[in-house]
Amino acid sequence: MLDLGSSSVTIVVVIGVIALASLAVAYTLRRQVLEAAEGTTKMQEIAQAVQEGASAYLSRQFRTLAIFAVVVFGLLFLLPGDAGIRVGRSVAFLFGACFSAAIGYLGMWLATRANLRVAAAATKPGGRTEGARIAFRTGGVVGMSVVGLGLLGAAVVVLIFQGDAPSVLEGFGFGAALLAMFMRVGGGIFTKAADVGADLVGKVEQGIPEDDPRNAATIADNVGDNVGDCAGMAADLFESYAVTLVAALILGKAVMGEKGLVFPLIVTAVGAFVAVIGVLITRVRGTENGLRAIYRGFYISALVGAVLAAVAAFVYLPDSFAGLGGTADLTGVTADPRIVASLAVVVGVVLAGVILWLTGYFTGTTSKPTLHVAATSRTGAATVVLSGIGVGFESAVYTAGVVAAAILAAFLLAGGSVWLALFLVALAGCGLLTTVGVIVAMDTFGPVSDNAQGIYEMAVGTDSENPEAAEDNDAAQTLTDLDAVGNTTKAITKGIAIATAVLAATALFGSYADAVGRALADDKVDVGGLGSIVSSMLSYEIISPVTLVGVILGAATVFLFSGLAIDAVTRAAGAIVYEVRRQFRDHPGIMTFDERPEYGKVVDICTRDSLRELATPGLLAACAPIAVGFGLGVGPLAGFLAGAIAAGVLMAVFLANSGGAWDNAKKIVEDGNHGGKGSEAHAATVIGDTVGDPFKDTAGPAINPLIKVMNLVSLLIAPAVVMLSAGHDANHVLRIGIACVAAIVAFGAIIMSRLRASRADEAELAEAEAQDARDAEPEVTRVP
Repeated sequence: MLDLGSSSVTIVVVIGVIALASLAVAYTLRRQVLEAAEGTTKMQEIAQAVQEGASAYLSRQFRTLAIFAVVVFGLLFLLPGDAGIRVGRSVAFLFGACFSAAIGYLGMWLATRANLRVAAAATKPGGRTEGARIAFRTGGVVGMSVVGLGLLGAAVVVLIFQGDAPSVLEGFGFGAALLAMFMRVGGGIFTKAADVGADLVGKVEQGIPEDDPRNAATIADNVGDNVGDCAGMAADLFESYAVTLVAALILGKAVMGEKGLVFPLIVTAVGAFVAVIGVLITRVRGTENGLRAIYRGFYISALVGAVLAAVAAFVYLPDSFAGLGGTADLTGVTADPRIVASLAVVVGVVLAGVILWLTGYFTGTTSKPTLHVAATSRTGAATVVLSGIGVGFESAVYTAGVVAAAILAAFLLAGGSVWLALFLVALAGCGLLTTVGVIVAMDTFGPVSDNAQGIYEMAVGTDSENPEAAEDNDAAQTLTDLDAVGNTTKAITKGIAIATAVLAATALFGSYADAVGRALADDKVDVGGLGSIVSSMLSYEIISPVTLVGVILGAATVFLFSGLAIDAVTRAAGAIVYEVRRQFRDHPGIMTFDERPEYGKVVDICTRDSLRELATPGLLAACAPIAVGFGLGVGPLAGFLAGAIAAGVLMAVFLANSGGAWDNAKKIVEDGNHGGKGSEAHAATVIGDTVGDPFKDTAGPAINPLIKVMNLVSLLIAPAVVMLSAGHDANHVLRIGIACVAAIVAFGAIIMSRLRASRADEAELAEAEAQDARDAEPEVTRVP
């Protein structure tokens, strides 16, 4: 076991204090947000309904996920290894899961109160500046909490377990990633089912505005923004933070010994200062474009982060890798650790900046790709969908190329040393995450401003037939502008989250190889003395057919996971469409404002369906690597991870940017272009937007935690796979049995999902036939 020196212990303690200070800053920002005015009584009533719906959903979701957490907590004890490590890893798993859940709940809780305050600010002079400030500082609270809890968890584990901390932190990262994936999938199904149902019935069929209070799905739509975009994304970025730290500490210990164990913590601690700077300097000046102000705050804070990380590297690290005590073979490496570490952090920061620009280009309301998608609305919904798909495919190639270039840069900095290159990839991820506080603030800005527009529209009204309508055009335009900015920031943060996921997964790939190597050494396995089949199971050569099978299965899992998520939204949205149609049909007074829609019923349907559907993708993510690893071996499992990373980055960017382009194309038409609201072009873009909703807010973002969950599961089971396949306790019957059980669980969940789909189709057919029968009934004319 590696024991930390007194100076390193002091540094880790200081980092823990910085973590606590970050939480104190979050509390201060929270208080500033809550001090803002709350608007009219009507606004407060609507906001209250959203708050209650979001809290009820997350509470029920956490009760469901607690079962998974308890089961996994017990299973972690069964893994081979030292008893103290197993206990620490299991406890760390619970803390990672609880921290991820807490971050998600905090994001939801504050966003459902900030939306009301942004809507109220828009009705006053200077409302644009004040509304943007409230929305961004709301995200700042969550961002500082991500930094604080992530640093605190890592620092405490390092202080307690010291050299064994990376093994314990595997559990911390796994808990954070597992909860984030479930929250992403469940929240994504909820929000997009409500959104699609509201748009299809409200906008397309009834011709009423998006957030018209007569639409029974509006409250559920606003609830979904908070449980999906706020809670889900906050948990997603927290687990990215935790998982990247885990990979960096594992590889850092192998490459640099004690210095490598502490330096990644120093880099991420820099992120606390960067987050404070970014939140405080991001201000919309007068009529300035809100996106420009956010970009300015991001780039300035990112530059500060790169400089501070470089200073830390030159102060803390030596000028040579010789004598650092790492276990990796660095023979022939003559580079200066201070220089390569600083440049690796710069690579991560530059990667974030490039992806910010690239995603903004493909999804922004003033960029050529989105303007092109909007222009295709003149020829119908089909061309809108096709052009959006084209934008998504093209943007995925460029984004994947940029991420690949960052990984290649790390390899070149390492002078060809694979282990050092993997550590530098992890440091690049840490460098990217120095901006995580600002990234979370950017993401939360989107749903808060979107909710604010919805609350204003429902409270004030936009329909001329509403006798209470008294729309303030300036306030409405302010909120529309903020919402458009929010759409772009959400797309940007999804792109950055994807890049973070790929860097973390690549670094975890190296951690997996380290775990396999240690397991082979512990069991004293002589690969050359094994049979040809078992030797192939341990081989990483891509030319090996069985390893190539693993690559194919990894890529296929990403496609299957995405399909399950989108299919779940389709079923839930269908139920919402029928419910909203029923309310309009059975209660004609809704359209004349004489009857109030039953908002609660739609919220209940979304809650029920999303909680029912989230288990299938989650079980697939957890069980697929277990089935491949125990069934085929550690070599094919490495191929499985490679295939999942490669397919995952392309699929996630494609889904996110297609959806973002469709969303903002709709905004362009609604601003009066190509016929404006109510035109055929508008109807076409609404269809495109509804197709893009599950793309960008359900399946796409959920791929980020998916690939990290599969990497962490593989990392955790690697020693057991080696032990059962080639170690002294080799037991091929047990190994195959575990693989079969995992495969049965995964495919059993998929079969159950198919059965639910069949039942949903039958119910929809019965509803459609009943509606046709009602429409065919002759009208009865009463004779006086």
